[in-house]
Amino acid sequence: MFRSILVSLTLTTALLAGCDTATEGGATAGAAAEDAGETLASVNGITVGSKEFLTAAERKTPASGDALSPEEKREVLDGLVEEKLLYAQALKKGLDKDPKVQKVMVNTLLREEVYSTVKNSDFTDELLQKYYDDHKAEFIVPEKVQIRRILIKVTEARADDAAKTEAERIRKEVAAKPESFKEVAAKFSEDMYKRRGGDVGFVSKEGKPGLDQAIVERAFALETEAISEVFKTGDGYNIVQVATRREQVERTFQQMKGSVLRKVKNDKMKELYDGYIATVKGGAKIDIEEAKLAAIEVKAARRAGSMPAMPMLGGGGEGEEGGEEAPEAPPVLPEGPAGAGGDPAAKAPEHE
Repeated sequence: MFRSILVSLTLTTALLAGCDTATEGGATAGAAAEDAGETLASVNGITVGSKEFLTAAERKTPASGDALSPEEKREVLDGLVEEKLLYAQALKKGLDKDPKVQKVMVNTLLREEVYSTVKNSDFTDELLQKYYDDHKAEFIVPEKVQIRRILIKVTEARADDAAKTEAERIRKEVAAKPESFKEVAAKFSEDMYKRRGGDVGFVSKEGKPGLDQAIVERAFALETEAISEVFKTGDGYNIVQVATRREQVERTFQQMKGSVLRKVKNDKMKELYDGYIATVKGGAKIDIEEAKLAAIEVKAARRAGSMPAMPMLGGGGEGEEGGEEAPEAPPVLPEGPAGAGGDPAAKAPEHE
């Protein structure tokens, strides 16, 4: 019930916002009233139209026969009347100004006005094959190594030589017993991966946000399970181990057809979004207080000791074995951009 009320609230509010002939009680007039069909009821000036009634009634199963009885039709109408009463109360409380409600309104607008014309059937196999052929490198899973790391920091309380000596001591301990690396990292390491036994996760040669590239290069030069020598980066002295390796994998068009469809469809949605925004902006008066904006200080939300923020992937994320990042989704996209399914590689994005 709450969901239907919220949808009713957002849709009707959107109509009110764009209709100069709205009455003080929230009723819509003109084209909006005509679109609603015949008026079946009026609640403080807000109408319940036959089209809205039919949409709700078609979701109700008759108790007997193949049509709703008069009593059942009245139940549907009574429910819509109650929704209008609650909608009017929500407007009085200013809930249409709630950012969450406004976001639902924006998503609904985009879904109906911008994205509704895009269908999977618009994209032929020939078009998808051409995209795959032209962007084949995007569908290659690169070689990756699972890195474990121990960091000993240089601080005001611990001089450089003391930090290096401590790192050398720990390195001897794990070199004598490589299988103890995770246990030792959990005990002595001083980076954000300590709680995971030093496990940085799977990393390609391209590196990972927040991870010094020198660590990646040192890891790729190691054999599996080998222990690196102590080496220094900007935040201290490091010891690295490679837990496992994954070789590069090239995937066929048939394996990646679902991901290709998501990418192509996403690109089309982004194109439609940009065009729609350009049209809306053309008739808008936008004033930005540059000085006030510049005066606001925004600090990173990541808490000390938490995992580094990872780039968000689109619907075609590849999980740990992924090598492709889906193209950036159109802002406030209401649903996954393609919804194609059938892609064996479409797993949840990797969070390391």
